[in-house]
Amino acid sequence: MQSKWTPYPWVCFSMCVGVMGTALASPLYPIYQQAWGLQPSHITQIFVAYMFGALASLLFLGRLTDRFGFLAVLRAGLVLMTLGITSSALAWNVPSFAICRFVIGVASGLITTSASVGMTQLNNKGDLQRAAATTSLTIAFGFGLGPVVGGLMAQWLPMPLKTAYLPSILLGFLAIYALFQVRIPASTSTSTGGLSFRDVMPALSQPRRPFLRHYMLGCMAAFSAFGMFSLFAALAPSFMQNMVPWHGPLVSGLSIGIILFMSAGIQLLARPVATKKIAITGFFALAASNLLLMANTQLGSPWLFALSVLTTATGHAMCNLAGMSIVNKVSKPANRTGLLSTYLIIGYLGTIVPILGLGWLSDVMGLTPALVVFCLCLSVLTTVLGVFSLRARVLPIPRQ
Repeated sequence: MQSKWTPYPWVCFSMCVGVMGTALASPLYPIYQQAWGLQPSHITQIFVAYMFGALASLLFLGRLTDRFGFLAVLRAGLVLMTLGITSSALAWNVPSFAICRFVIGVASGLITTSASVGMTQLNNKGDLQRAAATTSLTIAFGFGLGPVVGGLMAQWLPMPLKTAYLPSILLGFLAIYALFQVRIPASTSTSTGGLSFRDVMPALSQPRRPFLRHYMLGCMAAFSAFGMFSLFAALAPSFMQNMVPWHGPLVSGLSIGIILFMSAGIQLLARPVATKKIAITGFFALAASNLLLMANTQLGSPWLFALSVLTTATGHAMCNLAGMSIVNKVSKPANRTGLLSTYLIIGYLGTIVPILGLGWLSDVMGLTPALVVFCLCLSVLTTVLGVFSLRARVLPIPRQ
């Protein structure tokens, strides 16, 4: 029987629900910190446990989409994500919570890769720029929805470390049910053979040599955007105490959510703009946001903090949109999954290396000096990348 459930919107919905679960815990970290007596480095280690899971998924499970098709992998990723979120609500200490975050990271890698490939394959108009924008927008919206919902639940409901996870769990079950109702055209399916050792080997790829420099700029755009987001996702509730007069999980969740909701809106508006202009704007916006945040460690102005949030959202949007656009432009169907996995791996490295360094420096010298070092380093990096983008030649817009 032909299913009446249209695949494309449910794949978008599933990706949104999947990434929603990854960022949901961000506004809860101060509550965990108080309940379990944690240091800033413990928070960053818990946050990075998720990133290691995502990296492991992208490195060793990236080819599963090619082998079994995006729909089967997306279903498995959502089941694993819902299991990880449910387990997070039952965690009782740092090790148990870190294991849950690792499982969520593995699921996130499966969901992001498979859903991105699926949205590109199901794109009826064949416009790869549109597919890239839709993918980036869905990821940004899902990431933003997580901390907003989590902060809202934690602010007003009892037992916040349990009840905050309920919306994501319920939506996860809905997405799983929907994915088992949809059917995709035979041309978008991948033949299912037996699992081989090659299927779990690292799925790293690089494009043709003429496009290698563009691809690396796209990967570094993800590195920079992910790195800046990880700062807010892991430690915003801590450093915001000296920058804004309002406190609580809802405030920190809204700050993270606003960045990502604005990022989604900016990506939607910027979709018709040339990729080179998008990349240049993104890098320099991130450089400016870091300088503003660094200045506000001394001034403590809520208005300056709001301006830094605006520039962070702009830089996050433009860098993610530019990165996804470049991946789609330099890839072919045969190597798109490998290039996307490599792109995401470099992006996730941007969330692991800088934030671990920030956590260690926070224990040694205090959070404010460590934040200044972080912002200074990322500002220099994004400025250099912006200059490289200015000198890069323009890539054509291909059709699928």
